[in-house]
Amino acid sequence: MFRSSLLALAAGLALAACQSTAQAPAPAPQPVAAQPNYVTRPDFRLPEGGGCAGDIARFRAVIDNDLATGHVARDVHGRMQADLGGPDTACRAGRAGEALAGLRAVRQRYGYPAG
Repeated sequence: MFRSSLLALAAGLALAACQSTAQAPAPAPQPVAAQPNYVTRPDFRLPEGGGCAGDIARFRAVIDNDLATGHVARDVHGRMQADLGGPDTACRAGRAGEALAGLRAVRQRYGYPAG
């Protein structure tokens, strides 16, 4: 009998704890940091053009878009732009093979597909 009374008391306390009307205070709202926009703008278009100049221009557009959407950090974007200087110079000098090889190397270095 004592045992069943103890069980009834324990069950009653457990039930009372579940039905408590006291509510914890709502957490204070936290300031929201500016979130990057991970979606490409609907008006984004890759540049036209052929040869090494067109390939370099399209890659520049892709990395500019990646910067704008938060997929690449500003310092990494700056390094990629600087690394494209060699291929760009080679292309302007008419050395398309060298320019395309340099572009492939830059893409590979930063984890972009070969194109």
